[in-house]
Amino acid sequence: MEPGNETQISEFLLLGLSKKIELQPLIFGLFLSMYLITVIGNLLIILAVGSDSHLHTPMYFFLSNLSFVDVCFTSTTIPKMLKNIQTENKAITYEGCITQIHFFLLFATMEIFLLTVMAYDRFVAICHPLHYTIIMNPRVCGLLALMSWMMSVLNSLLQSLMVLWLSFCTDLEIPHFFCEITQVVQLACSDTFLNDIVLYFATMLLGSVSLTGILYSYSKIASSIRRISSAQGKYKAFSSCASHLSVVSLFYCTALGVYLSSGTTHSSQSSATASVMYTVVTPMLNPFIYSLRNKDIRRALRRIIGMAVLYGPIVLGLKKYP
Repeated sequence: MEPGNETQISEFLLLGLSKKIELQPLIFGLFLSMYLITVIGNLLIILAVGSDSHLHTPMYFFLSNLSFVDVCFTSTTIPKMLKNIQTENKAITYEGCITQIHFFLLFATMEIFLLTVMAYDRFVAICHPLHYTIIMNPRVCGLLALMSWMMSVLNSLLQSLMVLWLSFCTDLEIPHFFCEITQVVQLACSDTFLNDIVLYFATMLLGSVSLTGILYSYSKIASSIRRISSAQGKYKAFSSCASHLSVVSLFYCTALGVYLSSGTTHSSQSSATASVMYTVVTPMLNPFIYSLRNKDIRRALRRIIGMAVLYGPIVLGLKKYP
């Protein structure tokens, strides 16, 4: 393969979700709204966990990490899409495209690892409650988070660097609203066999290991819940993992739906539209799922909102009259 910089490629064209000009204002408004809801919702979760000492536990530590990743995940793609619609310019620089690929893979991989680690946390909490604080101590939680970040960085760095070594032809139109790695690789003129093998292997490895870990954890959780004699005990045990189970189901079902739809349809535009579910909708819904189903998060959020309502006018008054 020849290095990609010898092809003198300066930019790609992101075709977006629709070529119809009359739909662009609607798409802009819809995605701007979803992006703002995602950022504000996840930042509130992070603020709630950080400000409430009762939430300084392993479960909420990983939840705040997930919220941070969701903000970064959507910020990798949506702002560029909104800018392209607003300026009516579909171009993205070659360097910008490679950077977007790197960070998209980084945060997508990190999300997968975090969901797996959170499943393990619930497994320990429900199946080994007496040893929970010993097993999930701060050092172990920190190591799990660090290992997840390191593995995510290695995966994204490897795949984005491999794209750099591809050479491209004159057809530089990407039928997506961001630089999706498979779409970019398909535009290459050079041999992409190694890229395809690495991408397939990484996807299968990450997906299979993550799903195996999550399914194993919840199979053990289900067995433990069945052995609980009281109905109240069963409900309390199930409610502690219901939010995470909802998020896992939403993420993997939408991702699997996109994969199956891309295999049955020949329209890249349809696949791009379907990918909105796990790239935009899922990060947007995560804060709602955790806040609606978790009384501790609801209490912390009410306290934050109450403080904002109480002290907001006072702060504004001090700024107005120094």
